Amino acid sequence: MTAPFLVTERLELWLPEAGDWREIHEIISHPETARYLGPPSDPARTFERFQKNGGSWLLHGYGMVLVREPGERRIIGQAGIFHTFRDIGEDFDDGPEAGWIMRPEAGGKGLASEAMRAIYAWFDAGFGRRSVCMITRGNAASVKLAETLGFTLLRSIEKDGETLDLFERPAARADTL
Repeated sequence: MTAPFLVTERLELWLPEAGDWREIHEIISHPETARYLGPPSDPARTFERFQKNGGSWLLHGYGMVLVREPGERRIIGQAGIFHTFRDIGEDFDDGPEAGWIMRPEAGGKGLASEAMRAIYAWFDAGFGRRSVCMITRGNAASVKLAETLGFTLLRSIEKDGETLDLFERPAARADTL
């Protein structure tokens, strides 16, 4: 791509390219980031997840984007809405799931919020569908962002020795689009 997919006041949101998975692995492998992502991700698992995201774009028309500062090549995060199936229940599976991950030094600046607001403006206008998200218990910053985006707690589950809170966001109403 030669231009960002979406642009905000402080960010450029880019569609992923094949080689970007290595930088995503660097971000999710950082101890500050990894603490809320479940079991550690090795390069093969990161590559597999990255490929699934490409499939989400191809098959469903939406997926994760790469977050960059204007004019910079370095990825500072990943955010978006992707199609997933986690086999944890009909109320969560086989639909749009939101997610956001930022480099530790990019945290606390409202960048994930800025990215997700732009993504939801685009998603709601084009798809207007209900979405879900999964947040590891104790990740107060992500819970706050989810609530800001309109998510409410659906239920909690135990997985891989951690408590995960599942949230849902209703479909955008036609009169708000």
